[in-house]
Amino acid sequence: MDSSPLNRLPQETLHQIFCHLPLRQIAASKCVCKSLKSALSSPSFLHLLRTQSQPIPLLSLKPSHRHVTPHPTLYAFDPTSDQWLRFSLSFLPFSTLHPITSSNGLLYLWASNQNPRNSAPVHNSQKALVVCNPLTAQFKTLPQLGSAWSRHGSVLAGSPSVVLVLTELAILYHSGINNINNNPKDRTFTTNPTLQNNNWLKFSSNLPSKPRSPVLISDFVLALCDVGSPWRSQWVMFKAKIKNMEEKAMRWVRVEKRERGGDIFDILKRPRLVKSGDERKVYMVGGLKSSYALQSACTTILILRLDLESLDWEEAGRMPVDMYKCFVESSKFKVFGGGNRVCFSAKRLGKLALWEANGEGGGGAAEWRWVQGVPGGGDGLCRGFAFEASLDAVV
Repeated sequence: MDSSPLNRLPQETLHQIFCHLPLRQIAASKCVCKSLKSALSSPSFLHLLRTQSQPIPLLSLKPSHRHVTPHPTLYAFDPTSDQWLRFSLSFLPFSTLHPITSSNGLLYLWASNQNPRNSAPVHNSQKALVVCNPLTAQFKTLPQLGSAWSRHGSVLAGSPSVVLVLTELAILYHSGINNINNNPKDRTFTTNPTLQNNNWLKFSSNLPSKPRSPVLISDFVLALCDVGSPWRSQWVMFKAKIKNMEEKAMRWVRVEKRERGGDIFDILKRPRLVKSGDERKVYMVGGLKSSYALQSACTTILILRLDLESLDWEEAGRMPVDMYKCFVESSKFKVFGGGNRVCFSAKRLGKLALWEANGEGGGGAAEWRWVQGVPGGGDGLCRGFAFEASLDAVV
């Protein structure tokens, strides 16, 4: 761009030109060269954009824990423009970064507890959760945690500034709004002095087994647990409020409504939960069994929608047979998404299957399509999360 006439324009003129573009095109333009990235990341340009930009609903990928790069990048797919976007994470002063989830336009990452990338490494037994907005390069680091939490914990982020790390045995709770450290009563709720001094609450999770695909919806957590035997799975959905954190343990309630033909879990293999665009509903995704037999084969992948008030189930989507054939050949597949979109990946497939519903709350017509050009290497088994990129999200 050095020899381009565009480079000779005053920065104010450049800002006025690019501010009329949609936010997704601006994000793509920042990947062209360093000069454009600098010009389109300046505080004056970001301030100009905040008055007219709209959030972009994206599907972001989680990098493999074995994949470490000197130029950390968040890859996200924009279903509206049908293209992949790149968000640089080089502004974060950590040697390893692993994006894991997002909420309200903010990105949450596990970061190694080390000096900046150009400094000598230190002992890596600690991990920290980092919250950032990759569009504005603002970030903050939450109190450090042991590396076991990053290996075994599921991170759930909500509003306002609520973060939970959920495992089978314990839960960590953090809120950026309430200064728990200044309340002596709150400090008595934790048994770890380090957590007491760093604004984390730790208490028992009281779950019968490891929580699968937990989701945070409004002021409660939903999770699936397998309470069956080693020979036969028996899935149960549990629900717990997070408002009353003065209690030392989560009070889980079993969510169930017996259908006329039996339990809804009897027809699904390896069910998983996905947040919907409606806080009154949640998606459950799994393989549709051909029979009630113990080793029953699946005929397709089914997406169900649960009304959390009436506890009524309805079918939201069913993967087309031609598309499902690609997943039958794979021994393992992953599900992720949010809003009105659910994404599927499988080993050695090289592309993603995307289900997208229209209308408010995803209640309208839905369509299935392939997502090509998945970045990164590996075995093709992608994990991810929904990310609503926004300039207004403040850390």
